[in-house]
Amino acid sequence: MTAARSLYTYPIHLGLGATAVAQPEFTGMEWYDEYGRRAAADGREGRLVSLYRFDESWAMWEMHPVGDEVVACIEGSMILHQEMADGSKASVALGPGDYAINPAGAWHTADIDGSALALFITAGEGTEHRPR
Repeated sequence: MTAARSLYTYPIHLGLGATAVAQPEFTGMEWYDEYGRRAAADGREGRLVSLYRFDESWAMWEMHPVGDEVVACIEGSMILHQEMADGSKASVALGPGDYAINPAGAWHTADIDGSALALFITAGEGTEHRPR
């Protein structure tokens, strides 16, 4: 048995061959560059599983070009805004137990109502960010 780790601090990489690999401590946006190098061999099939608590709306948009992302609201509420690759737009209200899927190539951001806890399952290869 392995030691318990906090998903807030130590995301998990789901890789080829049904592997699950605990990642080093999350330290900020620069962490993603190192994660990309660590997970490169799994390419577009790798997934990052992470848990975040938000106390304010996101300051950035992000987009995952190679695969879909699942956003599951665990506590609180959030409004997920999406700009799809075809130019259409959608906003989805999420409460506890609700989830939405950000399709590959969709830019997305979120407005947070108070505080929200969300679980992410992300195809992170090639992720891009832009200011909101």
